[in-house]
Amino acid sequence: MRARATDARRAAVLGKPIAHSLSPVLHGAAYEALGLVDWSYDRFEVDESALPGFVSELGPEWAGLSLTMPLKRAIIPLLDEISETAASVEAVNTVVRTGDGRLVGDNTDIPGMVAALREHGVEQVESAAILGAGATASSALAALARVCTGEVVAYVRSEARAAEMRQWGERLDVEVRTADWAQADRALHAPLVIATTPAGTTDALAAAVPERPATLFDVLYDPWPTSLAARWSMFGGAVVSGLDLLVHQAVLQVEQMTGRVPAPLEAMRKAGERALANR
Repeated sequence: MRARATDARRAAVLGKPIAHSLSPVLHGAAYEALGLVDWSYDRFEVDESALPGFVSELGPEWAGLSLTMPLKRAIIPLLDEISETAASVEAVNTVVRTGDGRLVGDNTDIPGMVAALREHGVEQVESAAILGAGATASSALAALARVCTGEVVAYVRSEARAAEMRQWGERLDVEVRTADWAQADRALHAPLVIATTPAGTTDALAAAVPERPATLFDVLYDPWPTSLAARWSMFGGAVVSGLDLLVHQAVLQVEQMTGRVPAPLEAMRKAGERALANR
């Protein structure tokens, strides 16, 4: 059934910088596939100081928001409620406006990571390694709480970051051991490696990929493939990409904002692939 003219709704992704975001492409593809012809999804460059004003002006036509950095924590005080998943990492990437006007926050990055891993055959691992210790690393730990039965080793550059990762491990009930970034080549022998670092950070590790690597989850999607991911694939290892994560978390956002289940995963993935190929 196609949407009626009176069903016009809005959604958008907020953050700074935001011009690179693929979210409008993915959500737009979903709306087209679902026949939601009067739905629109935009992007707005909004920083922490401008966020309260933006949220206060949301009218009833707004179905929801996607949040990227640096807004995933700044949005929390502006919401009426957040999910347990979002509270577990103190980060919200999805806001849905309910029928009575309440703003409810959730985190679809975590279940999105789990879904992306499962799509590539990773249901459970005995141990894992994380490269990096930023905001994405805490979400990775939360995802590993659902798929890893043993120790997670986090490779970091400072003791302050190491302490943060150990604290997140305690909070998420994950057994976390930290190691210095200088030893990061050892991470590549783990059954599952999750790289959460900015572009270029893991390039030097590509030469250390073992002959029979297991699974690499590299959260980057542009540029793709990373040097590490390309080398990993060349040696026959399984690679989960940042686009896999982006699509799976966006699927959950679309379902929450539109109420349509299931969201069109393949249409969204193909749209994302086309957009990246054209960059």
